[in-house]
Amino acid sequence: MASNKRLLVLPGDGIGPEVMGEVRRVIDWFDRRRAVGFDIIEGLVGGVSYEAHGTPVTDEVVEQAMQSDAVLFGAVGGPRWDNLNFSVKPERGLLRLRKDMGLFANLRPAVVFDGLIDASSLKPELVRGLDILILRELTGGIYFGEPRGVEELGDGERRGVNTEVYTTSEVERVGRVAFELAEKRKGFVHSVEKANVMESGQMWREDMQALRDREFPGIPIHHMYADNAAMQLLRWPKQFDVLVTSNLFGDILSDVAAMLTGSLGMLPSASLGAPDVSGRRLALYEPVHGSAPDIAGQGKANPIAMVLSFAMALRYSFDLPEDAVLIETGVAKVLASGLRTDDIMQKGMTRVSTTAMGDALVEELDKLAA
Repeated sequence: MASNKRLLVLPGDGIGPEVMGEVRRVIDWFDRRRAVGFDIIEGLVGGVSYEAHGTPVTDEVVEQAMQSDAVLFGAVGGPRWDNLNFSVKPERGLLRLRKDMGLFANLRPAVVFDGLIDASSLKPELVRGLDILILRELTGGIYFGEPRGVEELGDGERRGVNTEVYTTSEVERVGRVAFELAEKRKGFVHSVEKANVMESGQMWREDMQALRDREFPGIPIHHMYADNAAMQLLRWPKQFDVLVTSNLFGDILSDVAAMLTGSLGMLPSASLGAPDVSGRRLALYEPVHGSAPDIAGQGKANPIAMVLSFAMALRYSFDLPEDAVLIETGVAKVLASGLRTDDIMQKGMTRVSTTAMGDALVEELDKLAA
């Protein structure tokens, strides 16, 4: 297969370069063993970009992201940049990429690997085999709505305002992604809001139902209040498959779902834009964990979330689901063998470095491809 898949790699700060280095080994393995090649460009983002260019992301890197089929993003930030002006903090690089690329749909899977069942906060019987997907609307809602701000009322009194705002088109575009994902998974959707107390939630529910009835009549939709959804994630998480919700509720519920898996640092994510006329979407893939500056450069970082983010890119940007499954199976086998980095270390397991975890994964891929 020709190397014509355009991939922008942005390792970033902290442990970002370390975990991205192990992903590059996996990418090289696919080139050698599966004839799945990529045209790769590597760029700077976050604090390292500020040190080099005075900005957390340059116009050139943003343009490269716009021209790429997918972006692999490591992590940004660290205490050395804490005192920078807000406008040039490392995190602003990621926010600009999301904004300029129009990445409105954030996908965060919560998958429990058999080897990590005991690390979950719930009983094994509740999470064994868990595989759900939280779909968070990423560019609207209360984080971006106007009016917003803090107003001085006098006599020491202030008023803080944030506004929950959605349009029908914003609801429908994230809903459409949810139904399309459900078609390739278990075939049903939970839509989450607070229609009982918020007019915007009532509109969200009505627009989601209308979209389903008009375009996806074969996909069941279940409407659920956000507080009940949080409770149900802890009570019976396997009742869900694709759960779609607003920016605020998605922020909260995806972290709840993450802890069902036993480690926030194990989880990948994808942020997708709208399809163009050819069906191509701009997309950025990143691990949920942060830059972890306290362990950077020590060989302690867990590369699995970054590797699984690449697996998501294979599935959603390159339409290579079998290759994505190959990586996910390899990860499951490595964990089943008892190898653990510091963040997921358990009694009786074998502690390994970042590189050793990458070694083990490549060895498993060799076995699976034999």
